[in-house]
Amino acid sequence: MDKHAWFREARFGLMVHWGLYCLPAGEWKGQRMRYIGEWLQSRYEIPNAEYHRLAVAFNPILFDADEWVKVAQDAGMRYIVVTSKHHDGFAMYHSKVSAFNIVDATPFARDVIGELANACARHNMKLGLYYSQDLDWSDPDGGGYLTPANNGAPAGKGGMSWTNNWDYPDASQKNYTRCYERKIKPQVREILTQYGDLCLIWFDTPLTISAEQSRELADMVHELQPNCLINSRIGNGMGDYASMGDNEIPDDHKTGGLFETPATLNDTWGYKSFDNNWKDAKKVLQLKQHLNERGINYLLNVGPDALGRIPGPAVDILREVGRA
Repeated sequence: MDKHAWFREARFGLMVHWGLYCLPAGEWKGQRMRYIGEWLQSRYEIPNAEYHRLAVAFNPILFDADEWVKVAQDAGMRYIVVTSKHHDGFAMYHSKVSAFNIVDATPFARDVIGELANACARHNMKLGLYYSQDLDWSDPDGGGYLTPANNGAPAGKGGMSWTNNWDYPDASQKNYTRCYERKIKPQVREILTQYGDLCLIWFDTPLTISAEQSRELADMVHELQPNCLINSRIGNGMGDYASMGDNEIPDDHKTGGLFETPATLNDTWGYKSFDNNWKDAKKVLQLKQHLNERGINYLLNVGPDALGRIPGPAVDILREVGRA
């Protein structure tokens, strides 16, 4: 089966947003954020010196890669996409490029991407990796500084900055190419070479990256992982398939390519302890049918907690979906 055929036939996948942001779980210094949990650092403009200390407390002792894969399989999902690095710059794998990673910076000291890769191989589940190639709030030259703030959030829900302008306020001193060369490009090479066969790389928020840089990343993927798909959020019109907008449910039928809608099971991507606005199994099945009938894969997200657990309500819903 070629790399396009499996994706077309998969129809249903699990997305997982997991990182340091699951520790505050949507709350910071007595305030509960109304926007998506993984944007907490930007929402409260938390200095890196403070935010990075969360790593000292990150010890998800209940994480079980095989259990995650089983939850996805029980739901009828055919692939899993997991955050290897989100906008906060924290790597959920053992990176030699930056010590700000789950192995070197936390008491847990385990490579969860490696464990998931092994579990997926054991259970014949395809694995894809999310990587934030433009935004990186831990780096003084992280992208987003050319784009106005607000992140498209509705009024009253943030007004957040794409770039870290609280630690590094002078945009004129930022040069994304420096971040790209010293961190982004070598980390993409790491995830492409350390975890066996990947079904796709899920890039995001291409605000600053140049056409040449997008092309260089695409060429690297094609060279090192020839069977690995690239989503359209690599930027600059490149990529092997189209990622629709977050939670976008189109009415028109899609032809002439590969399409996928990334969507949430509640209202957040990263874990928020108080977000219990779960879609029930009936709604999930309805959305899946709607998208699949229009030629669009349904990539449904869960946000595990700080102990490494997919929330119980999410597990119950996914298993009910699988039984239907």
